[in-house]
This record gives sequence, C-alpha cells and structure tokens, in this order.
Amino acid sequence: MCGIIGYVGKEPAAPKLILGLKRLEYRGYDSAGIAVRGKEGFSVYKRKGRVSGLESAKDLTGGCGIGHTRWATHGEPSERNAHPHIYGKFAVVHNGIIENYRELKEECRARGEEFASDTDSEIVAHLLAFYDGGNVLAALKTVCARLKGSYALAVMCSDGEDALYVARRKSPMIVGKGETGLYAASDVPAVAECGELYSLADGEFAVLKGGDIRFYTAEGEIRKEKMARGSAEDIPEKGGYAHFMLKEMYEIPASIANSLVDFEENSRFLAFNIVLCHTEYIQIVACGTAYHSGIAAKYAIERLARIPVEVTVASEYRYCNPIVKENTLVLAISQSGETADTLAAATLAKERGATVAAVTNVRDSSITRIAHFVLYTNAGREIAVAATKSFNAQLALLYSIAVALATAKGRAARFEALRVLPSLSAQTLAGIEEIKKVVPLFAEADSVYFIGRGADHCAALEGSLKLKEISYLPSEGYPAGELKHGTLALIGEKTPVVAILTQRALAEKTMNAVSEVYARGGKVLLVTNIPELAAREEVFESVLLPACEELFSPILSVIPLQALAYYTAVFRGNDPDKPRNLAKSVTVE
Repeated sequence: MCGIIGYVGKEPAAPKLILGLKRLEYRGYDSAGIAVRGKEGFSVYKRKGRVSGLESAKDLTGGCGIGHTRWATHGEPSERNAHPHIYGKFAVVHNGIIENYRELKEECRARGEEFASDTDSEIVAHLLAFYDGGNVLAALKTVCARLKGSYALAVMCSDGEDALYVARRKSPMIVGKGETGLYAASDVPAVAECGELYSLADGEFAVLKGGDIRFYTAEGEIRKEKMARGSAEDIPEKGGYAHFMLKEMYEIPASIANSLVDFEENSRFLAFNIVLCHTEYIQIVACGTAYHSGIAAKYAIERLARIPVEVTVASEYRYCNPIVKENTLVLAISQSGETADTLAAATLAKERGATVAAVTNVRDSSITRIAHFVLYTNAGREIAVAATKSFNAQLALLYSIAVALATAKGRAARFEALRVLPSLSAQTLAGIEEIKKVVPLFAEADSVYFIGRGADHCAALEGSLKLKEISYLPSEGYPAGELKHGTLALIGEKTPVVAILTQRALAEKTMNAVSEVYARGGKVLLVTNIPELAAREEVFESVLLPACEELFSPILSVIPLQALAYYTAVFRGNDPDKPRNLAKSVTVE
C-alpha cells in the first residue's frame, strides 16, 4: 500500500526513482510522482495511473529526489492528490494516515496558508515550513511529535546541500548504501542496488547526505545494526510466465516444503514447544487471505489437539474488548508483517497477557518486533497483489503448529501426513490448465458462489476472495448447508456454483446442496478427491484432486480455485497482478 523511494548521490536521481517505483508497483497504487532537487528548486512530475506515465521525467537533472506511488485514502485518485507535496522549501512523500490532519489543517489555514490537494499528507510540508529554523531534522522531529496516526516520511529541502530526511511510525521505512549513493524506500525491492540496508523502528529518523547515513530518535543520535537479507530475491522476475501470479502459483510446492516445520525435531523451537505444552486457548487474528488460513487452522487444531480456537478479523479484535484467558496463545498472521489491523490486534493481545506468535513471510517486518515468537513461512517474495503461494505456505506452517500442539497434548498426530503435501501440490498444479474449459461460463456470470463444509468451507472463502479480487465478479463463499437459507433465491443459469468436497463423511450432505443448485438451473463445478462424485449428473464439470489427509485438504483444493480466478481475470482482460483499488501490504487501518 503506497510506495516510497528516495535517492541522493553521484548520478541523476530521476531514472533511479522511476526504476524504484516500478519495483514497488506490486504494492498497489492509483497515481505516481517524483520530485528532483535542482539548481532552481524542485522539478515535480505527477501522473494519475501507472508509473510508466513518468518516463518523460527521466531527463531531469539533479542528484537528489523522492518518489511515490499513492493508494488513495484521503482525496480521489488524481494528479492533484498525487505525491510528492510541495510547500515552501519542502517536498514530502508520505505513507500512512495522519489522523489529526483536519485540526492541523485548520491551524495552517488560520495563518493564511492554502492547500493544493485534498490529502492528509500535504499537512506535513506545511508544518515543516512553519517550524523551519534552519535545521531540517529538528523541524521534522517537531512535526512528527504533533502527528497522530501512522507515517513513513521522506523529505527534501531546497536549501543547503543535497540530503534526504526520513522518519517512521507504524509504517515501514528502510535506508541503504549503494555504489553510487544513498537510498530510502518503503520496501527492499526498490533498493536492490544496496549492499547495506537498515530498517527504521518506530520513532526513529535518518539523515542521508554526504555519502553517509546517520540515525536519530527524538532524544539524539543512535547506532543501528544492518539488516540481514538475501539479495537474490530483491529484483522480481517473471521467469517466462505471463504474470507473476501464475509464476507464484507454480512456486507453491516449494513454498509448502520451505514452510513446513517439525517443531519436535527442530531444537530452535524448544521454547515455543514449552509454550504449546501450556496452551489452553488459541486466538487467531488476521485479515483477508490470512484470515482464511486462520479458519483452516481452527479446523485442524481443534480436531487434532482438542484445544478451543477463536478466529477473529483483526480489524474487529481490538474493538470487541477481547477476553484473554490465562495460557492463551495468539497467532497473528500477516504475509507482509505490516498489516496495520493485525499489528494493533497483536499489540492489544500482548498487553492483556497473551503469548503472541507471529506468522509472517517477511523478516524484519513490524510484527516481528511485537511478537514473543516469530514463525516464518519462507514462501519467498510474492509480487502479485492477490495472495497465492503465501496462503499455501501459511497453511503449511499452521498445520505444523496443529500437529505440534497435538503432540504436546499427548494426542496422536503424524508429521508424515504433512511431508507429502509438496508433491501432492505439484500433482494438483499439473492439471490446472483444465480449468480453462469452464472459464467462459464464469467470465459471463452475474455472480458466483463457492460452497463447502468443514475444512472445505475455508477453501470456499478463499476461492471466492480470489475471484472477486482479480476478475471483479461478485462472489461469496458459504458453508454448503447455508445455501438454502437465503442464497438459493439467487441461483440460476447465470450464477455458477463451485462446490469443494474432500471429506467423505460429508459427501452426501454437500451433494444435497449441489442437487439444489442443479434443480434451479445452476451449473456446478465440483472440486473433489472422490472420483465417483465427478460422474454425477448434477455436476457440470469437475476437478479431481489427489487424496490427502482430509484436515489438510484446503492446501490442495485452493490451487484450482486460484487458477480459476487467474484464467477468468485474463479472459476478461484484467491484469491479475495489479487488481484495481487493492494493495499488497495494507499499512493503514
């Protein structure tokens, strides 16, 4: 959600800013802009739409600049509201939300100041101008002390030598050193040239000038440790695939294999195993796709370990005055580790005495600083906005926790049932192109419904989310038994239904719902690992999955659902990597 890039160094800044913004496009945005500091002040280029609209700015001269991709929160997507914002001697880009911007804006207007945008972000440039006493860092500290909410800020001043000033609170910001200069950015891909990177913590500032980076808090200068990172994944490549989403789907087997953890055999998790032994309750907080992985984990944990699990949307958790009993383990799931609502929920749970374990794909992310334990999914960088391999990786890790909990409670559970999942997912992927047969039916639908019972329900929820995210078709996921409690009124020839059925004990119950759809003219795509069901007359088309442990079946059944969403989006002319209005990392509440 939004992207920041800054450069100060020996070479022209503009090409580096545009390249950095292109590497951040996967985060989601609706406008883009850059500002370069030159002899005559700032040169600013802003465009609604894609970063490619900034190409004409590549010839700008000046070795210091800032750039931004904006995802609209305050003010419509437009060139007027795009960053950077300029006021007086200052240029500013901002990620996050300034919650008290209205009252601050009234102060500025009372001084006769006029605003050039409808954003909350522009207020930062105005306040910097007001508090400027010749020391930009001091002014920035004063301004930040007045801001409520979240921010990652990169600032330039037209006076003095080339320099960047950055600050962070609840929104990621990194800085680094490359061969030709210094960089600031909101995520690692934008600064792949840097051999040395540092991550700012909340309340920290950095000054980049003269080939050096210095770090500060409100109290004074501090020292920082370099980030540990692997450069191999910093620059994303499609590797011959048409889209990142398709490439990442084919990376699912490796993501699962890399995310499985045998907690019993891994001595690094001795302390975590001790916590599992004492755990009596589990709360899971997450958003979107991660929330669906939490629902799948609830089925597995309760069945295997017989421990009660409560799954709550993170944006609701902090406002429902949650009850945190003694010996409660909270699993906070966030692919990016920066999901604002999940961070807030994890913080509250920790304050109320829970042990918090973070499940994330990103090292050095904000959630790693909150949690008592950090469990990495190791899915590798995911570029497409709609999650695919990261969901499967989350399931792999959460199922590992379920097995470990069962073992800790003296119940029978075999990790061997997890070891086969990478090969089974590869088998599933081998047949996903078969889904193209039904794409025209779905692409022309008025709406689509996904149904399933038990663990299949969470696959239905995730399949529905994927379809609506990238094909823009109205879609909902339901427990199969709920279909006749209202939704059946919407079923007809233009409303296909996807039924997920991987549990023999529930087969006839789910097929009853399939029959109800068939009787009303609806066409059913059945995703199942029970071959004889595919031949039933009520089934329009089917996808046959390899057999696996029923509790873990969503890790396979979701793959053809991801493929359905992907091929439907492409059929409808949509870019599956960059769905409209959505962001990869949701860093605002």
